[in-house]
Amino acid sequence: MDRDTKQTIREQFSPRERTRRGVLAAVLGGGMVGAATTPIRSYLDRFAPFSGSVWDTATDDLPSQVTAPYGSATLGYDDDGVPHVSADSEAALYFAAGYAQGADRLFQMDLQRRQMRGQLSAIVGDRALPSDRFHVKMDFAGAAAASWDRLRESESGRLAEAFAAGVNRHLDRTLPQEFDLLEYEPEPWRPMDILLASIQISWGLTGSFRTLRKETVAAEMGADTAETLFPDRLGHDATILGHGDGAAENERINASIGRHRIDPELTAWVSAFESPPGVGSNSWVVSGEYTRSGSPILANDPHLPLMAPPVWYEMHLDGPETHTRGVTFPGIPFVVIGENESGAWGLTNAGADTIDFYEYETRDGRYRYGEEYREFDDERRIIEVADGRDREVTVRKTIHGPILETESDGDELRTQVAVSWVGLTATRTSEAILELARSDGIDDVQDALRRFDLPTQNFVYADRDGNTLYRVTGKVPIRYTDDEPVSGTRVFDGSSREGEWPGFVPYGESDWDEFIPYEEMPHAVDPDYIGTANQRIVDDADYPHYFAEAYSAPFRGIRLWNRLDTRVESDRPVTSEFMRDLQRDTHDERAAMFVPTMIDDGRDAVDGAAEDLLAELEGWEYRMSRNSRAALVFARFLAHYRDVVFRPRLADELDDRRDPEAYYGNDWVLITLPPDSTWFPDGRPTAIAEALERTAAELEENGWDTYGDYNTTAIDHPFDREWLNYPRYPTDGSAASLDNFRAESDVGSSWRQICPMGDSSPSQGAFPGGNDGSPFSEHYADQLQRWADGEYKPIPLVTPDTTTAVEFTEGDG
Repeated sequence: MDRDTKQTIREQFSPRERTRRGVLAAVLGGGMVGAATTPIRSYLDRFAPFSGSVWDTATDDLPSQVTAPYGSATLGYDDDGVPHVSADSEAALYFAAGYAQGADRLFQMDLQRRQMRGQLSAIVGDRALPSDRFHVKMDFAGAAAASWDRLRESESGRLAEAFAAGVNRHLDRTLPQEFDLLEYEPEPWRPMDILLASIQISWGLTGSFRTLRKETVAAEMGADTAETLFPDRLGHDATILGHGDGAAENERINASIGRHRIDPELTAWVSAFESPPGVGSNSWVVSGEYTRSGSPILANDPHLPLMAPPVWYEMHLDGPETHTRGVTFPGIPFVVIGENESGAWGLTNAGADTIDFYEYETRDGRYRYGEEYREFDDERRIIEVADGRDREVTVRKTIHGPILETESDGDELRTQVAVSWVGLTATRTSEAILELARSDGIDDVQDALRRFDLPTQNFVYADRDGNTLYRVTGKVPIRYTDDEPVSGTRVFDGSSREGEWPGFVPYGESDWDEFIPYEEMPHAVDPDYIGTANQRIVDDADYPHYFAEAYSAPFRGIRLWNRLDTRVESDRPVTSEFMRDLQRDTHDERAAMFVPTMIDDGRDAVDGAAEDLLAELEGWEYRMSRNSRAALVFARFLAHYRDVVFRPRLADELDDRRDPEAYYGNDWVLITLPPDSTWFPDGRPTAIAEALERTAAELEENGWDTYGDYNTTAIDHPFDREWLNYPRYPTDGSAASLDNFRAESDVGSSWRQICPMGDSSPSQGAFPGGNDGSPFSEHYADQLQRWADGEYKPIPLVTPDTTTAVEFTEGDG
C-alpha cells in the first residue's frame, strides 16, 4: 500500500475537519429547535464554540504518526471510511487495527462492555439496574476470564494483547463526545474484553428463554395449547439439508412439558435480555457448475439489530500471514465474515439448542443434587449506581451454572432456575476466526472450524479452487437423564439429575468430546448449491441427535430454494447480478400463503374502508416494495391480526403480570391456524374483518399511503437524540422476505456481501450506516441511503490508491 506524505495527510484530513465543523454549526445554528425545554439543554451548553468540552471531540483528527511497540504499520481510510491496515508483522497489524477501532468505535465498545459486565448503572443511574442484575448474575465476565485463561498463551492471545494495546493508545487522545456527555472516562481495554464482546454476540444469537415461556403456557393452558403456540417443528420441506425430501414429523425424545410453573416475573425479567425476536440471516453458495464464470459465488447477509453506529465494523488487514477483508464486531480484532486470497465465507444462525434450565429441591439454604445437598456457590457483588444508592447482588451458582431468581421486597428468593449455556465455559472461537482469515483452501477451513465452539452457525464457504462447503459450527450438548439421551425442550429437575451435560464445566474448561462430535454435525462438502435462511437444518428422522428446540419460520427458506432451484434448472447461469437480485428479493411468502384466505374469508365480512383495503390486495404479486399500497395494507393487517387472534385469550388465561405478546405464536403458526381453531371464537372471517378495520383506522390516522411511508429506516443512537440518530429513508423488504427489513424492531440486513470466486470484478457489499461512530464524521451515516436503495459498493481485496495514511513507527509511545 502506498504511504502518503505528511502534507498529503493534512490535505486529506482537511475536508473531514470542515465536514465535522459543518455538522457542529448546524447543531448550534438551530438544528435542535425547541431543545431549550428538554433535558438536552444541559448537553448543548457543552457545545459552546471554543469553550464547550464537546468542541474538542468534534475537531479531533488522527495524527500522522503514532509510536507502537510492535513495529511499523500503515493505517489509511478510503472514501467510505473503511480502514486499510498493512504491517510488517502480525502484532503490528493488529495493534494498528486496535487503534483504528479505538478511534472509530470506542464509545460503542465501552458501552457494550459495560452492559456485559453489568456496569451500566454506574453511568446512567438506576434505570439500568434490571439489565445490570441480569448480566452480573449470569457472570458473563467470569466466562470471558475462563476463555482468556485458555487463550492467553496462544498466538491469537498474543495478537489480542497487541490489539488491546492499540485501542488503549487511542485513549491518550481526546475521547469521543459521548464520554463527555455522560461525564466518565473508560477503563483501559483488556484482552479479556475481546472475549466478552464475542460472548455478547453469541448470547444475542443463541440465548433464548423460549423453554420457560412454553413451560408456563403448558402448566396454565395445557400442553396442546403450548404445542400450538410453540411447535417444535413446522410442516415444510425447505430444510437446508435434505431439501425436497418432505416435511419432518413432529416428534421428540422424552419431550414432556408442563411440569414446572415458572414465576411470571422471572420469565418477564430474563426474556428482556434474550435474542431479539426474528434475528437471523441469509446465505447461499452456488458451485461453478451453475455459474457463468465456472467458479463458485457466495452470498451472505446477516440480519441483526440495526444500530447507530452499526453492529459491524468493516476493515481490510494486510500482514505477512493475514490478508483479509470483511466485517467484524467492534472490539474483536479478526474479520468474522469476509474473504481472503483463497476464498470467502459467510455465517447465519443455526438455531441449535445450547441452553437448558434446572430447578431444585432446597433445604436450609442448600440444593439437592442426586443423593446429597450442596452449598450454593455464592459471591456478593456491588452494582454501582450513578446519583443513587449502590446495590448488593448475590451471584449464585450450582453445578449446572448460574442461578437466575426473582426477589421479594425483603430480598428473599421466591423462585429460581439454573442456566447451562455453552458460552459460560472456555471456548476457542477466537483461534478459529484467526485461522479462517489465514486459511489457504478448504482443508485449512475445515481444521479451523473444529475450534469454532460458539455460537452455532451455518457456515458457508467457496474458494478459488472451485470448492464449496456447508457446515454447522459450534458445540451442541448431548443431554442425558438416567443414561438415556433426552431433548432440551423443558425445564429439568436438577435435583434428580435430569438433562445432564457430561463434560460441561461452567466457568472452566469443558470436555468437548462429550458433545455432538464434529464429524456428526450437519454438513455437506462440495454441494452444487445450498441455501440457509435459519430454517430447519435436518429432519429428525435423518439425524441421530436432538439438535434444536425450534427454528425460524421457513418463509425466507421457501423463497430461497424456489429461486435457486428455478435458476439452476434453467439454461441461465448464475451470476453476481442474479445474487444481488436475490438478496433484494421482496417477495413475502406469508402474503402468498394467506392473502387468498383473507380475500375469501373477508369478502362478505367487511365494508367501507376495510373493504377498500381488501380490494387493494386483488392482483397483488406479494412484493414488499416501498411504493406499494398493497404491501402497506398487508404489513399492518398482519400486525393487527396477531393481536386480534392471540391477545384476548392469552391476557385472560395467563397471569396479568405477563405481556401476552411474548407468548404469541410465530407467523407460520398464525397463518396456518385452521378455520375451526379455538383461537377464532367468533370465526376466522370475523377476526380478519376486525384486523382490517383496525388497519384502516391506523392508515388514516397516520396518513400512510404506501409501504415506504411506514417502512422507513429508524436507526437510532443509544442517546436517541435527533442530531445523533441516522436519517430516515423509505426502503423495501419485510421480516419474511429475502430483502430483510423489519421496521417494527429495527432488525434487518446488517451487511450484504457477494463474493464471486472467478470473476475479474471484485466482491461487492452494502453497509447500513457508516463505519465511523463519531456523529461529526462525514462517514457517520454516509452509506445508509445506498443500503436503503439496494445499492452495492465494490469491496476489493486491495488497498485503494487514494487512501490517506497514518504511520506507526517503532517505539514505546
